[in-house]
Amino acid sequence: MAEVVVVGGGVAGLGVALALAGQDHHVTVLERDALPEAASPEEAFAAWQRRGAPQARHSHAFLARLRNLLRDRAPAVLAELLAAGATEIDLVAHPPAALAGMPAQPGDEDLVDIACRRTTFEWVLRRHVAATGAADLRTADVTGLVAGPDRPGADPPQVGGVHLRGGEVVAADVVVEAAGRRSPLPRWLAAIGAGPVDETEEGTGIVYSSRFYATTPGGGAPPLDRLVLGDLGHLKYALFPGDNGTFSITFGVRADDAELRSLLRAGPFTRAARALPLRPWLEPGASEPITGVEVMGGLVNRLRRFSPGGRPAATGVFAVGDSSVCTNPLYGRGCALALVQAFALADVLAAHPVAGDDASLAFDRATAAEVEPWYRAAVAQDQADRADAAATAAGDASGAGMAAILREGLLPAARTDPLVYRAFVRSFNLLDPPGTMMADPEVVGRIMATWQARDQLGPAAADAGPTRAELLAILGDEP
Repeated sequence: MAEVVVVGGGVAGLGVALALAGQDHHVTVLERDALPEAASPEEAFAAWQRRGAPQARHSHAFLARLRNLLRDRAPAVLAELLAAGATEIDLVAHPPAALAGMPAQPGDEDLVDIACRRTTFEWVLRRHVAATGAADLRTADVTGLVAGPDRPGADPPQVGGVHLRGGEVVAADVVVEAAGRRSPLPRWLAAIGAGPVDETEEGTGIVYSSRFYATTPGGGAPPLDRLVLGDLGHLKYALFPGDNGTFSITFGVRADDAELRSLLRAGPFTRAARALPLRPWLEPGASEPITGVEVMGGLVNRLRRFSPGGRPAATGVFAVGDSSVCTNPLYGRGCALALVQAFALADVLAAHPVAGDDASLAFDRATAAEVEPWYRAAVAQDQADRADAAATAAGDASGAGMAAILREGLLPAARTDPLVYRAFVRSFNLLDPPGTMMADPEVVGRIMATWQARDQLGPAAADAGPTRAELLAILGDEP
């Protein structure tokens, strides 16, 4: 039996414990944040303060790739999520209005998202892991790695456990670091003589704000059966259905757009939301806010490779989730990619029971194949958005930049053309590799035709919402 220590008890860490269930391991999950017992998703939402995971108070998309992983490899968890109030959003049964009633096709059964709050998802995972004995859950602050005693002076070093604040050492055959985007793993590796780690980081250039709401029974709010997405160039927005009658709204603006940073405050946030297609959910009596406006900035796309040049920095240690690869949270990929990595690690450890060089290299290959492409896609999309913003600021409205084509071609076409819609939702939900949609000549042709006809399109075919000047006027109104 292998002793496995997982650093971090969020979605990634609990996902590792879930994925390893049924294998011959003893798993201990160490979570820094003290989480009080919660008897319901509502109690967890109210009581859990996630200092180590501030994104827990923001919108989350639990994409079809994640839902299908649970369906196929952890169906009990999917059932428990639905029993806790999460819902499945069938993207074919509930497409944009212009595509209502479109006939089903093979593969549509995979186009289903999970709608719930991040805290609800984590609450269900945590309860399942504890109830099934998949892992022991402890509150503990990990401060570093322990070099393994079995291979003193080994090159690369072997990791044999972790140090806790207060001096305790927890021995392990395998350490999984899932501490999130602020992970200190490269520094911990250097402290035991390991490394180097190949790290690439690029800022997203965005700041975003979110607020949660609860619908009022009988208040007339529209059904929470789909995501509502929009990109106005100066503002990205989305409405995310949650569990148990909740939903959240998120805005993303350029970090250097000082005037639109007023969207980080409650009054301007509400006025902007009511000027967008989100208004029906915010009509008087339809819903009430249940949080203030939460803000996140300093967001990066980051890729860490732990076997640069084909040589592991250390053996016996693996990074999962944002500790390994993190992407712009506006694309909603973090939880899905973390679960993809968690199950990939379980497969690697099943094939390589001794966590040596072969296991490290096999896991890095799986990460490179399944996760890294989405990092590159996020970087490319953010670069395109920055180029588009720079051209707009310079008064250049004549270019056909990729961001403009996606905003004024892809999104309108995806609301009116079933071929483009399916290609878009498959890509958005990580079911097709990045680039698949834009490599299909027929799909690209339809997107470009929509983009070229953008001046003739009616408001139903274009992103509805105010221009930047109109939005600034709205934000300047008195509450």
